Amino acid sequence: MYASVMDNIFLLVLVTLLSVVQNVFFALKVEKECTGHQSKRSAAFERLSCAKRNCMDTYPTFLAVLWCAGICLSQAPAAFAGILYLVVRQKYFVGYLGETCQSTPGFLFGKRILFFLSLMCVVGIINHLMLTYGGSDYKEYIQTITKAASTLLLLP
Repeated sequence: MYASVMDNIFLLVLVTLLSVVQNVFFALKVEKECTGHQSKRSAAFERLSCAKRNCMDTYPTFLAVLWCAGICLSQAPAAFAGILYLVVRQKYFVGYLGETCQSTPGFLFGKRILFFLSLMCVVGIINHLMLTYGGSDYKEYIQTITKAASTLLLLP
């Protein structure tokens, strides 16, 4: 039983661990900037701190929809979207180091990925309810559509 459970969540676990490593990277960047300018807070420190805070504000939502989408519907597209979200979040954070307007594309793309994961959650829950109360299971069809739709996330 343990092996089958791990097969169903292994990719989600990897994405979650990568997100933790990314959060540590963000924290270290802020700490490095903070210790470099102890006498006064620089504009770079303020931007870094704001970017980290913004990333941390959306982090619980990201984890919730990642795991819900992966468990309720399909692990592979959810993990793919999760990896894309981490790349976009990195772009957002690095963009914030320059000017605030450089982070806007990363922010908008991240919102689109979170919407996709949320939609996967809702569809997975509806399919489960249909199976439980109506006897109809469309999970295979929905998974096929989801796998094809997840590649559309790569479009700008």
